[in-house]
Amino acid sequence: MALASGARINTNIAAMNSLAALNSINRDLGMAQERLSTGKRINSAADDPSGYVISKKMEGRIRSMNSALDNVGDAQSVYGVAEGAYQKVADLLVQVKEKQTRFVNGAMGADEKNAISTEISALASEIDDIVTATKFNGVSLLSSTYSQNFQVGEGSSETFGVAFSTSVSSTALLGTAAGSITSANVSSLTVDTGLQSVNTGIGSIGASLNRLSAKEANLNTAITNTEAAKSRILDSDIAKEQIRAAKMQILQQTSTAMLAQANSSPQVFLSLFR
Repeated sequence: MALASGARINTNIAAMNSLAALNSINRDLGMAQERLSTGKRINSAADDPSGYVISKKMEGRIRSMNSALDNVGDAQSVYGVAEGAYQKVADLLVQVKEKQTRFVNGAMGADEKNAISTEISALASEIDDIVTATKFNGVSLLSSTYSQNFQVGEGSSETFGVAFSTSVSSTALLGTAAGSITSANVSSLTVDTGLQSVNTGIGSIGASLNRLSAKEANLNTAITNTEAAKSRILDSDIAKEQIRAAKMQILQQTSTAMLAQANSSPQVFLSLFR
């Protein structure tokens, strides 16, 4: 800071020093007020270039992980729809098993056995209807081999495959198409094998849902921790900024007073001309 000579009035160094100090205080006060208004310590790259870059990178990670969390939820929904269908098919197969056992009864005549085979055929048709109706966002889950990948992490390689390998249809489960079931082939229907296949599919879905639940919990933890790290860099400490703003307001008043005093100081030399 330049030192002023009290005997020179053409250039008022003291006033210039006071003005420079006042401008600096005003800038600092404005920054403190901006941080208090926005809640952010970094409002532009100039405030902290490296901190700005790091916080933006963290924001990108957080958004990516939030999208991955949505993907996990969608995968869980797909499994939920499929599981509901599998369970209903399993219930129908249990009914078919019951009818098949009832069919082998020497006390029944041809009419009774035809009625049972007709009932079994209707149950088999319902299985096919369930398979056809089981869709997610218009995509069939069970009528064809469904196999899709869901990104469940920040990286593009962090994927989770959702697939249903169990073939579900009256033909695949019972060994005979629904429309071809008669009293002549009721006893040969592969109900036990079909029920075992469906139960295996349900168990596989349960295991996959457990894995997705673990990924969901891990993503939530990672998002929270990354948010905390970003907050330490980006967010302002309100208490500290309030203290700083109060200090700057006082210095602003004293600097303004000193500027006024520096402007009036050269007037003392008028007494030399009296």
